Amino acid sequence: MTHSDLAFKNRLAEDRVVLAPGVYDAFTASLAAAAGFEALYLSGAAIAYTRLGRPDIGLVSVSEVADTIALVRDRVPTPLVVDADTGYGNALNVQRTVRMFERAGATALQLEDQSFPKRCGHLTDKAVIPAGEMAGKIKAAVDARASEGTLIIARTDAVAVEGVPAALDRARLYVEAGADVLFVEAPKSREQLSAIATDLGGIRPLLANMVEGGQTPISSAADLGDLGYRLVIFPGGIVRALARQAQDYYASLAAHGTTQPFRDRMFDFNALNDLIGTPEMLALGETYKDFTSAKREDAA
Repeated sequence: MTHSDLAFKNRLAEDRVVLAPGVYDAFTASLAAAAGFEALYLSGAAIAYTRLGRPDIGLVSVSEVADTIALVRDRVPTPLVVDADTGYGNALNVQRTVRMFERAGATALQLEDQSFPKRCGHLTDKAVIPAGEMAGKIKAAVDARASEGTLIIARTDAVAVEGVPAALDRARLYVEAGADVLFVEAPKSREQLSAIATDLGGIRPLLANMVEGGQTPISSAADLGDLGYRLVIFPGGIVRALARQAQDYYASLAAHGTTQPFRDRMFDFNALNDLIGTPEMLALGETYKDFTSAKREDAA
């Protein structure tokens, strides 16, 4: 997908939900793309968990995310929704973030109205910046993008701080500033999810965030689509799944001194190479190896 391509924007305008799984690197992105998902979600929390081994409390830098976007985009062409946290500063920082992420290959950027340092939207004791300041940051993001095909997702964390009505007011203001998609984070019940969709669903496509064990009750993408949501993300699920598997693997290796008892839960060497495309890449390399001599023979 190129930046001039409006395909993802048009897709979100359809009356069908898009399910975007969380990824955190090129490897997980390739697995998710191979599973057939229409879009991927590059999770800031998942990057913090895996690159830093730390919680999602604003420790990940703009350059670390930009580098990750570039690596993912080099591996898969699937539309990529990127968690841009608070934009890493004020409105001018937001503009630089948009330019960096768009060049790296982001299809959509999600910006939130938390104060800095931010924290995971499903943690307690969050704080938000004034609504007008956030609206200015959304306007700055819209002005900075090179293409209308690069979507700006406005996230508000105000439900936990100011309540649902204030969060809805903020969302409407962010639409006035130019937001393409709205994301009201961490509603605490199905009733709140439904109320948000009823109030905002006709204005812009809505994003719903499913966090296992978080503040919002887990629902299926189909169920949330019926409520009126058009983009559903499961951002950190892959890390929670892999962490459980890795913990079991290390415990088994420590107990037995060998991976043999765990082999039925692993890929072997050849299977992993098949998964990541090693035979195809080696074959491709062979097609370029004798280019010069082949050209000479053709000329003769």
